[in-house]
Amino acid sequence: MAVLVTGAAGFIGAATSRALLERGGEVVGIDSLNDYYDPRLKQARLTQLQQQFGNRFRFERLDFADADALKSFTDTIEIDGIVHLGAQAGVRYSLENPQAYVQSNLVGHCNMLELARHRRARHMVYASSSSVYGGNKSLPFRVEDRVDHPLSLYAATKKADELLSESYASLYRLPLTGLRFFTVYGPWGRPDMAMWIFVKALYAGEPLPLFNGGEMRRDFTYIDDIVSGVVACLDGPPRDDGEVKAGGSTSPHAIYNIGNSRSEDLMRVVELLEQETGRKALLDPKPMQIGDVRETFADISAIERDHGFKPATSIDEGVPRFVAWYRDYHSIR
Repeated sequence: MAVLVTGAAGFIGAATSRALLERGGEVVGIDSLNDYYDPRLKQARLTQLQQQFGNRFRFERLDFADADALKSFTDTIEIDGIVHLGAQAGVRYSLENPQAYVQSNLVGHCNMLELARHRRARHMVYASSSSVYGGNKSLPFRVEDRVDHPLSLYAATKKADELLSESYASLYRLPLTGLRFFTVYGPWGRPDMAMWIFVKALYAGEPLPLFNGGEMRRDFTYIDDIVSGVVACLDGPPRDDGEVKAGGSTSPHAIYNIGNSRSEDLMRVVELLEQETGRKALLDPKPMQIGDVRETFADISAIERDHGFKPATSIDEGVPRFVAWYRDYHSIR
């Protein structure tokens, strides 16, 4: 029986698939391969997995927001667990194309819950986001905090996913775990994220766009640490024992922050990127973007307590690894 991974061609999805395959499992990956960013990067991730793991990794191009297509395909496979990482990502893009977020993050998430329910999946882990904290001024962000005031449609859809999941866990006793990711970076990352945008600008000799004049702090979390947390959670579904879980549910539904538990100054990251690229940054200060937040900082005590999660990679270690990969991927000498 295989683990079904949605968003398998994505940054976290491909890395999670690799980790599951490396420990000897089988993975069925699905992804729509949309053009939100260059599909060639998505295909390159898939090609690596297919070449290394052969028929233990099966991929199907499929949009999980299409309920009929999802059912037709998954009727042909045996499913043990589900890691639902597929979504329409990006805070700023949600201002331009809200329909994509409703379709993928709401309709699609409901379809995945229905699949897990009818196939009686052992456990479904799904992606939420630190964006749900909105304008929360209390730091670090804790899973016990109220998250009723999202600042973007993207954040609102992720909060809605948590609410939908709570209802399914309560009604059908379906084991579910939601993970609020904090600024994930590393090799094979996303081109719409700050780390990639900055490195690309440095090598091109172009200005770095610095929102809020660069006065931002983020809980940057290295991809290997994120994946270790995803897999640990998949292996430990919440119990249906009536006890209060992380996030407050008494149903078999837990919600965790998954981050590095450090809030890094954005300009410190720029300095590290300058060191690794050997280029001096040209700075382009910009106003704060609508829907954005000034600082993120994860309290990871719940996932550490329940799953032994401990991030191992500091920003000083992670940045050189990303820059080295970027140079190799783009054949920069």
